[in-house]
This record gives sequence, C-alpha cells and structure tokens, in this order.
Amino acid sequence: MRILVTNDDGIYAPGLEVCERIARTLSDDVWVIAPETDQSGVAHSLSLNDPLRLREIGPRHYAVKGTPTDCVIMGLRNLMNGTPPDLVLSGVNRGGNIAEDVTYSGTVAGAIEGTILGVPSFALSQLYGYETRQNPHWATAERFAPEVIRRVLGQGLPKGVLVNVNFPDCLPDEVTGIAVATQGFRAQDLLRIDARHDGRGLPYYWIAFNRQEPERADGTDLWAVHARKVAVTPLRLDMTDEPFMTRLAQVFG
Repeated sequence: MRILVTNDDGIYAPGLEVCERIARTLSDDVWVIAPETDQSGVAHSLSLNDPLRLREIGPRHYAVKGTPTDCVIMGLRNLMNGTPPDLVLSGVNRGGNIAEDVTYSGTVAGAIEGTILGVPSFALSQLYGYETRQNPHWATAERFAPEVIRRVLGQGLPKGVLVNVNFPDCLPDEVTGIAVATQGFRAQDLLRIDARHDGRGLPYYWIAFNRQEPERADGTDLWAVHARKVAVTPLRLDMTDEPFMTRLAQVFG
C-alpha cells in the first residue's frame, strides 16, 4: 500500500512525524508532502494566483509553498503521477478538528482533496488542553490511529466519503473506547473579535474565542472526546440537503 502523508501545521510540525510513524505501521511505501509553513485555518483553499514551489528535503519528503490541498494535488498529479497512493493521511493536527472546525480545517481539507481525487482519506487530529498545550498526548494518536484506519479500510469507504478522526486529550491508557460520532455544533457566542492598537495607535484585530465549555449533545464528536473516546466521524463531499431540496422542488416546480 502506497501512502501519502500531509498536514496543515507545516513540514516541521511534530504531528507530521507522528503521522508518518502511523503510516509506517501500515506500509513501507510512504511519501510525505506537506506545506512549507503553517497553513492552519486555510480550509480547502488552493493556490491559483501564486506559483507552487517544491523543495525536496529528503527521500520521499517534500515541502510545498502552498496549502494542504496544493500538497495533495502536487503529490497525485506530479510527484506520484502514474503510481498514485492507495491512502491519504492528513495530520496529525495539533488540536482538535471537531464540530464546525471541519469547515475551517486545512487538515480536513487534505483528506477532502484526497477523496475528490478518488483516494481513501483520513484526517487525524490530537486534542490538547490548557495543561497539555505545549506537549499534546501524541502517543494517544499514535496508538489508536492504526487500528481505526485498518478497521475502516476493512469495511471499505464509500465513494465521496472521508473519515475525520479526533483523539482525546488524555494518555493512551486513559482512552475509554472508540466512538462513531456525528459532527457536533458549538454555540457561536464563543467567537469574538479582540480589538487592539499598535504602537502608532492604529487599530488591528484578532479573531478570538471565549473560554467556556461548549454544549455536548450525546453521540457527537464533542461528546466523544470529552468522554475520552476516539471520535470517528464519516464526512460526505456531497453537502446537498435532500429533504430541503425536495421542498424547494415543490416551490419551483
């Protein structure tokens, strides 16, 4: 099995090394193609107005001056052209990609692009808390990811579906299980604008988040990781809301 590993935290991120080790439990044929710099929050963007710069940093290890989407395209359409990967692993992200995070996440976007190009793809993310911010429990992702990937691949991924996996903020021995979970949704009053002034008195702004506990509906990814479970969430590329589409067809029919 040939595996393409990418991320959004950048080519030198510790989580990328973890992801490569995860990949090597599944295969010896591993290619690492990741952004030159941190691309967190770029979502499924690709570079159209700037050239892509490719830098080889070692055997089958490349840095791309671009987004995670660019990296997957560069891998499949250039570096691995003719011998495409059988699997794309995106991560391991430093921090969770749960609830509406999936719409912002470059990590999830790497898996989205792999899925668009017809390759089974997983997004892998390791949560951290205030005390583990500087040193997330990477061992948790490393222990449980291979099992999750093998079991999902054994079942077979439907066309147009990727798998988003989030590992809880705890030691491996503290994980209480693996939960197949729906995508949760946080209250949007967590989001705020932090207004400041620079040394010349000119205003600038940070997008910030209030520190408060989100609602965790049972069965969601938010609930799962809070219960110290590995959250496994299948996501569809087709975002059509079929029930509402049926209602609209009656309106416009």
